[in-house]
Amino acid sequence: MSSRPKPPILDRRMLLASAGATATLAALGFSPEALAQQGLKLSGAEAFDFAALKARAKAMAAAPYTPPPAPRPDILERIDYDAHGKIRFKPEMALWAEGPSPWPVTFFHLGRYFQKPVRMHVLAGGQAREIIYDESYFEMPADSPAHELPSGAGFAGFRFQESRSGHPGRKGERLDWKKNDWVAFLGASYFRAIGELYQYGLSARGLAIDPAVAGKPEEFPDFTHIWLETPESASEYVIVYALLSGPSVAGAFRFRMHRAKGVTMEIEQEIHLRNDVARLGIAPLTSMYWYSETVKPTGIDWRPEVHDSDGLALWTGTGERAWRPLNNPARTVASAFMDENPRGFGLMQRDREIGHYLDGVFYERRPSLWVETVGNWGRGAVQLIEIPTDDEIHDNIVAMWVPDGPAKAGASYAFRYKLHWLADEPFPSPLGRVVGTRLGNGGQPGTPRPRGVRKFLVEFKGPGLESIPFGVKPEVVLSASRGSFSYVFSEAVPNDVPGDWRAQFDLTAEGAEPVELRCFLRLGERILTETWLYQYQPF
Repeated sequence: MSSRPKPPILDRRMLLASAGATATLAALGFSPEALAQQGLKLSGAEAFDFAALKARAKAMAAAPYTPPPAPRPDILERIDYDAHGKIRFKPEMALWAEGPSPWPVTFFHLGRYFQKPVRMHVLAGGQAREIIYDESYFEMPADSPAHELPSGAGFAGFRFQESRSGHPGRKGERLDWKKNDWVAFLGASYFRAIGELYQYGLSARGLAIDPAVAGKPEEFPDFTHIWLETPESASEYVIVYALLSGPSVAGAFRFRMHRAKGVTMEIEQEIHLRNDVARLGIAPLTSMYWYSETVKPTGIDWRPEVHDSDGLALWTGTGERAWRPLNNPARTVASAFMDENPRGFGLMQRDREIGHYLDGVFYERRPSLWVETVGNWGRGAVQLIEIPTDDEIHDNIVAMWVPDGPAKAGASYAFRYKLHWLADEPFPSPLGRVVGTRLGNGGQPGTPRPRGVRKFLVEFKGPGLESIPFGVKPEVVLSASRGSFSYVFSEAVPNDVPGDWRAQFDLTAEGAEPVELRCFLRLGERILTETWLYQYQPF
């Protein structure tokens, strides 16, 4: 698997069966006539429900894969990054621009990097109508290649704008819905949401198929059809259905999304495999980590740190809390954390100090993304994939759940979970948490530094550490897959901040193979901190 460029965020044929059905739609605030008067072109209506969508996905998986057609690839290739950025959806053409939904929907245009059209539908009263693409929905330069696309070419994706009543912004101001959005679906099965700090960052996707499998290219299935359910005017959430299709899979998804402090998504999925899959990733999260204070090569960039996420947080089925700082390895590495019925996991951005980034793209505001499992997920592993990168333009981190056992053609899977796009974990632990990982040369000051010895400093902070009696030092509990430890001790960080402690130790490990490390603090039988996990790559 190679690192994937980050998708830019650009800052049916039937009549209604009866007049009674039309009355039902009108009662829900869905008026095809009003949308047509607005300028949106709609198809005839078709019956729709989630059960039928799941049956459709199952039938698709039993048939050969047919890729979504790309209209005029020669034209789409000419809509490069710059040309795509000049194409703007007209706010007055937004679905539900005048209601009933509080959150209007706008659409992304096709282009070089988004060539597969997604068929968009508006849904109400169990009836769905496709929204037909027309260039009149968009503002674009007179010389834009997009003018040459045929009518009905399709859309690349969609986004929900902020509330028409004005969602409160970071500084208490009311956000203009025409200029601000909170969820975006764009490219393959990728989607992202704004966090409580009003910033986009990492992405989620519907499914991961064979990422980082030796000798096998990663597969990126697509959301080929989307249905947007018409909410009532006072609704506090939106519902979206999606049909997923790829060479090895077909699936049905339901998203129930709520915009509050951050964004919460309740997701239900049912997937069916067309082919064998070596690594099946459920609830995959995709992020970027270039470097941080942990390991930073000299002169790589002027900024102290560059990352959308700095660690993987785990809450296991047995209740253990763990933190694994991210790496930018020299080669692609896949790590597996075995578990049964995990409670959750997520890619977090814990470091919120603006001085650690010094950048106008607001890395300190990037959302953390937590997967809360719902129901019985069985045995498997949270797998973390880290891919080398030398720039911030690539997503090089993947975290996901991989079910136990072979994923064979004909197999079916059903999962439910919630995604929490926030500044921090939605269910914080009372234990001390890792707030810093630093590496240096081993040995002691004033003496020759021995080769092959690396010094580690792990900083923990939290209420659970504030009650340690004066003069008492917690025990550092360490283990390693290989190597030996020396100079092991704990101490309070000399900053007069209550509950701020650090563990320090030297590791001697010969050879170039990675070393898996574990560390936590305890006092007697009482565990004081989450478990620090780290994969050390000897220099």
